[in-house]
Amino acid sequence: MKGLKKKRRIQIILAAFLALAVSTGLVGYAMQDGINFFRSPSQVAEAPPPETETFRLGGLVEEGSLIRGQGEAVTFRVTDGGATIPVSFTGVLPDLFGENQGMIGTGKLVKGVFVAREILAKHDETYMPKEVMDALKEQGVYKDPNAGET
Repeated sequence: MKGLKKKRRIQIILAAFLALAVSTGLVGYAMQDGINFFRSPSQVAEAPPPETETFRLGGLVEEGSLIRGQGEAVTFRVTDGGATIPVSFTGVLPDLFGENQGMIGTGKLVKGVFVAREILAKHDETYMPKEVMDALKEQGVYKDPNAGET
């Protein structure tokens, strides 16, 4: 009788462990598309990701680089002061998107061009995504717009 109870307890523990492992694997698989790593243009230039990897690219839209093509097609360059990456996007840009403005795009690097499927822009005159600000600070390019205010 004791041997049967012990065997049954081990079976329940193994079944619970297996269920936990399967559920963890399913959650990880489901979140696979939602996990995008942020990279600055310098990081992309140093170690280009494979064309199959979706990631977020952030920096400043380089002045004079914004070209509007046919329909909703747009090309521009993103820089962090250390490197510049060409970007191609087809779609509606945010209203506040412009040259010398912070942006983050989600997409893939294809033959040296970041093909964005989504573009986010800053939402007011002082906001910049934390990742972009940190990358610009690392490059020594970022200047605090509130510096000197009291």
